[in-house]
Amino acid sequence: MANPIQFMQQVRTEVGKVVWPTRREVLLTTVMVFVLAALTATFFSLVDVGIRAALAAILGAF
Repeated sequence: MANPIQFMQQVRTEVGKVVWPTRREVLLTTVMVFVLAALTATFFSLVDVGIRAALAAILGAF
C-alpha cells in the first residue's frame, strides 16, 4: 500500500494517460444516442399498437 503522496502521484500519472473526447466526438455521440432512442421508442410504440390491435380483434371475436 502506497502512502498518500505516492498515491496522488500515481493518480496524476494515470489521469494524464486518459484520452479525452473532442467536442465534436461528444456532440456526434450525443446525437446518435438521441436518434437511436427515438428509433427504439418508435419501434416499441408500433409493436404495442400491433399487439393491442391483435388482442382487441381476438377479444372482440368472443
